[in-house]
Amino acid sequence: MKKNKDINLHEISPEEQLKYEIAEELGLLDRVLENGWRTLSAKETGRIGGLVTKRKREMNQE
Repeated sequence: MKKNKDINLHEISPEEQLKYEIAEELGLLDRVLENGWRTLSAKETGRIGGLVTKRKREMNQE
């Protein structure tokens, strides 16, 4: 199931950009870009969501 939607990582919202950055750090970005977010397991998406929340909290404290 290949996604036909091309994603320009420079023209997305800061929140979406953060999500993609975290996926890259976890080594999941290639899979997301090739097949979409739906191919990730619940554990993987939960990890991304948790890190997004943590980073947002850290940004608000600064």
